[in-house]
Amino acid sequence: MQINGANVLVTGANRGLGRQFVTSLLDRGAATVYATARRPELIDVAGAVPLKLDLTDPASIAAAAEVAHDVTILINNAGISTGANLVTGDLDAIRREMDTHFFGTLNVIRAFAPRLAGGAILNVLSAISWLGFDGAGGYHAAKAAEWALTNNVRIELAAQGTLVTGLHLGAADTDMMADYDGPKISPAAVVAAALDGIEADRTEVLADDWSRLVKSWLAEDPSVIYAKAAAALSA
Repeated sequence: MQINGANVLVTGANRGLGRQFVTSLLDRGAATVYATARRPELIDVAGAVPLKLDLTDPASIAAAAEVAHDVTILINNAGISTGANLVTGDLDAIRREMDTHFFGTLNVIRAFAPRLAGGAILNVLSAISWLGFDGAGGYHAAKAAEWALTNNVRIELAAQGTLVTGLHLGAADTDMMADYDGPKISPAAVVAAALDGIEADRTEVLADDWSRLVKSWLAEDPSVIYAKAAAALSA
């Protein structure tokens, strides 16, 4: 899989990781980069093709798929974080998390999958796919569901030769994590790891030390995992 010459669609491309994906794809020689957002007028990267796409609106997804009919790589980056917990949080906020990360991502994949034979899908996941936090229950559940989606879509699209890659990271230095005062990885480093992973035909990319550490704990009992996480975060 080569970025140079590819036609790529990026969701959530108006800021943060999405905007960095657009910039880095163009720098690597992508032929066309469809930069999508609910408000495409906010796309400000020269050379990109702005396109309206709202993950929670199936008609918007279908319309974008009609325009971007030549896509060979799909990057599912768009997401939200509401801060809702599962037991006490607002149910509408929790549903928005799931509608965005799971059903929204799935609907985009379903729309573009038929034209991605021999191509690639990258889903931007998170170390929170594997590890929950107080104040992020809805996000954790939705990202865990998106991780499961990624793994099963990979199985379903194997016969048509579509690479399906999951990208995991901890905190990136973006607007979404502006209130977090711990270590952050730069968007450029995350995107470089992701695009290198696509070109190396990797099914999983762990972009930083935190995602690699959390992944290494997964065989442990949950009580051990969360004790290790608490110790690591307080160190």
